[in-house]
Amino acid sequence: MPKPVSTGFPKTPSGQHNLYTANMPRNVYWELYFHLVWRTKHSQPLLTPDVERETHRYLIHRALRTTGVIVHAVGGIEDHVHMAVSVPPTVELATWIGDLKGSCSHAINHGPCGLGSLAWQTGYGVVSFGKRDLPWVVEYIKNQREHHHAGRAVERLEAIEVDEDDAG
Repeated sequence: MPKPVSTGFPKTPSGQHNLYTANMPRNVYWELYFHLVWRTKHSQPLLTPDVERETHRYLIHRALRTTGVIVHAVGGIEDHVHMAVSVPPTVELATWIGDLKGSCSHAINHGPCGLGSLAWQTGYGVVSFGKRDLPWVVEYIKNQREHHHAGRAVERLEAIEVDEDDAG
């Protein structure tokens, strides 16, 4: 059976990645903030220092290839990743997250970290929040290790729906 191949995010003729967006009038105001979280397959500690560094770098780079997306923070610990992002209202969020996860694991497994370095569970968590909470959410993401070590993880920002087959 042939292995699936990532085709990446398609580009428009102008070179912009526009798979998830519709044409949006220039006079639309939007202010949307999302906290995203997802786990490694079976919650295994796959995000070693090298894999974590490459994963975070890739997630930022890939997310920013979608027109209008702003990455506020990326962080996590050995078995999960958090992101704070602003995503335009014309982006289909579920598809965008799924493709971001899939392309990330493909890139990490076919890059310097090697095959089998990274796999994700199928589910994820997404929580919307307001602009005034942005500094708090960014701080939470950037200090994941300290929060988990001290037992101060925020349940709402750690919640993920997964298939039972993925739970481990």
